[in-house]
Amino acid sequence: MPLPQLILLPGLLNDAELWRDQITGLADVARPVVADLSQGETLQQMARSVLDIAEPNFALAGFSMGGYVAQEITRIAPERIERLALLDTSIRADSPERAARRRALTEAARRPGAFLGISHAILKSYIDPSRLDDADLTGRIVAMTQRLGREVFLRQNSLERTDGEAALRALQVPLLILGGETDQITPVGGLREMAAALPGSHLVVIPGAGHMTPMEAPGPVNGALRHWLER
Repeated sequence: MPLPQLILLPGLLNDAELWRDQITGLADVARPVVADLSQGETLQQMARSVLDIAEPNFALAGFSMGGYVAQEITRIAPERIERLALLDTSIRADSPERAARRRALTEAARRPGAFLGISHAILKSYIDPSRLDDADLTGRIVAMTQRLGREVFLRQNSLERTDGEAALRALQVPLLILGGETDQITPVGGLREMAAALPGSHLVVIPGAGHMTPMEAPGPVNGALRHWLER
């Protein structure tokens, strides 16, 4: 029996580097494919680009912004999704305060000068404090965001994020919700609320990890994804 296709959706200013350890660590139970979300002006356009590379049926994992793309895919083609994992993301539309922060970041990114991606100062909100001196981890994250650049950031940060609860409640497949214990971008409280809103979902909180769980804690994340793939 062939292994299932596992489509991995990166977050804002993320590419396949985000999923490096999942690509190798899960190769014995799935065929991982990382979707390119660097193009597209709307979540729907991104979702349709993912469906273009997808097999008739597939497993789907979305991280952060990629979680919103995954929710859009559930609206368009729910019958094709065999199982769904949402990592360090939300099912809610941006609050007015968060939308205002996004607009401020967009304006800052439009200013003349070099685009620096996620700076080391901003990293404090992205990874667990214990990892801030991990030069390999922080270097990989910063390099990834710089590689994708200003135009990708402007497109992705301007996406309208919509509420996905109704679409997800209608999806009757194994659903994993995962996040880092110290995630400041999508805090654990929001993950617990998400799990409560989606009966039958399985919540995993990774101790000692912030927002970038696939890179910060590949072992525990792979363990949770492996269990989800085998359910």
